[in-house]
Amino acid sequence: MAETILVVEDEPSLQETIAYNLEKQNYNVETVADGRAALEAARRLDPDLILLDIMLPGLDGLEVCRILRSEMTTPILMLTARADEIDRVVGLEIGADDYLTKPFSMRELLARVKAQLRRARLLRDEAAVDPDPQEMLTSGDLTINATRREATLNGELLALKPKEYELLLFFAQHRGRMLSREFILERVWGWDYVGASRTVDVHVRWLRQKIEPDPGQPTRIITVRGGGYRFEG
Repeated sequence: MAETILVVEDEPSLQETIAYNLEKQNYNVETVADGRAALEAARRLDPDLILLDIMLPGLDGLEVCRILRSEMTTPILMLTARADEIDRVVGLEIGADDYLTKPFSMRELLARVKAQLRRARLLRDEAAVDPDPQEMLTSGDLTINATRREATLNGELLALKPKEYELLLFFAQHRGRMLSREFILERVWGWDYVGASRTVDVHVRWLRQKIEPDPGQPTRIITVRGGGYRFEG
């Protein structure tokens, strides 16, 4: 069954080009041109992936992303004409799964689309095969409930963003192993390239601020020089 992609882009020529190239790959595509229409279409379609421009009339893409992420786990690939790192960080912080700066090639866009859809399929397949894998994971006073998708520290619920939770769970499931940034990107974000490993560092910093007694001297998420990170129980 063909996967459905919602394209939210207000520039007519780019919207048409993206839709044309996705349809050539046999995806079902629906297009909208503003933020409020994006919310309505996402809720109605429950798409497999959302391509979301930041600069939109009405609600901008960041606000749309924030609202949708509170309602669904659909992968969101953000598109923007602005290359400022702060835009990227804000987009990732509110729950975007990937980020592509204009102008971009259709080949790169399609690669990102395929990576996000493949990762979503992998998560669904894993859940179908083993719907209750290691329900409770603990590390001292830190507890991760994989079924409820939440974590507590000293009995207090942690306010984790979706990607922070997924990264923490991934670390806990690979306790004691050195994990490269590239491996983390591929498994947690579904990216096939290594140029955005800074994303991992940003999310690790956010996690440390929430689970480490002293984020400057971490005892749970350890940096491995020249390699990546290791989660210590």
